[in-house]
Amino acid sequence: MNVLDDLDARGLIQDTTDRGALAARLAQGPTAAYYGCDPSADSLHVGNLIGLLVLRRLQDAGHRPIALAGGATGMVGDPGGRSSERALLDDDTLAANVAAIKEQMARLVDFDAGPNGAILVDNRDWTGELRLLTFLRDVGKHVTVNKMLARESVRARLASEQGISFTEFSYMLLQANDYLWLFDHLGCELQIGGSDQWGNIVSGVDLVRRVRGSTVHALSWPLLTAPDGSKLGKTTGASIWLSPRRTSPYRFFQHWMQVDDRQLATFLAQFTLLPMPEVAAAVAAHLEAPGRREGQRLLAREATTLVHGAEAARTAARASALLFGSPVEGIDAATMATLAGEIPTTEVAAADLGDGLDLVDLLVRAGAAGSKGDARRLVAQGAISLNGRVASAGATVTAADVQHGRHLLVRRGKAYHLVVVRS
Repeated sequence: MNVLDDLDARGLIQDTTDRGALAARLAQGPTAAYYGCDPSADSLHVGNLIGLLVLRRLQDAGHRPIALAGGATGMVGDPGGRSSERALLDDDTLAANVAAIKEQMARLVDFDAGPNGAILVDNRDWTGELRLLTFLRDVGKHVTVNKMLARESVRARLASEQGISFTEFSYMLLQANDYLWLFDHLGCELQIGGSDQWGNIVSGVDLVRRVRGSTVHALSWPLLTAPDGSKLGKTTGASIWLSPRRTSPYRFFQHWMQVDDRQLATFLAQFTLLPMPEVAAAVAAHLEAPGRREGQRLLAREATTLVHGAEAARTAARASALLFGSPVEGIDAATMATLAGEIPTTEVAAADLGDGLDLVDLLVRAGAAGSKGDARRLVAQGAISLNGRVASAGATVTAADVQHGRHLLVRRGKAYHLVVVRS
């Protein structure tokens, strides 16, 4: 299966400039393709993950990916999908955001793959010092205002109460200029992006044709949708970040574990690098026993490995399994530490355990019981377990009950609380 057919099978093609011409160019030999992300925050989100994985799929097919961090376009802001103009970032914040997203891009495409190794670029490098008159002469004169006004993102903002500033109105010109620069300097002949970027993308295709007389190509994929078919807004996608500081590997893993069965096939196809026959087999096996959520587990493991690495994925999987009933015995310290901050966590001093800490007092301190009376009742009912063992009435907690000299996992019914012992 060629790369275009593979993308099609994964539901990753909505629009192309000329499918036949694009297929012929990709079959002719390696070409460079670019995907851009604006640094409006210090992290990319799961919506960007699709684009970076499309770059990776192209790279695996022998083509050269260009990952673009939009240091310049990020200063302007894309009006698409927004009802008001975004706040402009200062230089220091923008530089920090660019550095952060460059690091995330580098995890998902291979920069050491020889002739088709990925290239990382920042459009501020060629736009930051661009003179206004030069830009108007070399770019602006090739684009009609009529076409710009016809773009859906512009028309929507013109109809809104806030309107659109000239700054944002010029965004598509800057993005078109990126394509021209990448064509001239890196031989880029394909730009990819979500369908909400289609107008900006084809502006670049048209600019290259007008200025250089050359044919370049474009491809977009559909935006993510909810199980009922409604569109997911950018804010929904942006709530799951690729940065572990914003979304921990555990929470990232859990995001995929919660995927609706109706979306499982699509998400396995688009958010993993699994071959399509393996995707089909995994979905078929999942549907035989959907309650076990093996399909979601595979999705979570593959996606978390791509973004955070294999060890983080294994730790997140173990932590997830632990909170869903797996035995506590044998759980390593890293997995227990992963739970800190993910579930209610309380610190106690090691000295408090010296002569034994009354279990009832500990349950109240940890927030597992509302009062001592409540704690005694829960223990009497067998509703409290410590590191997987049911607690008995009158019990005290000592250092011997603590795993790895540091962690005590308290379970009340289906709710968990972590006690961390500090020295």
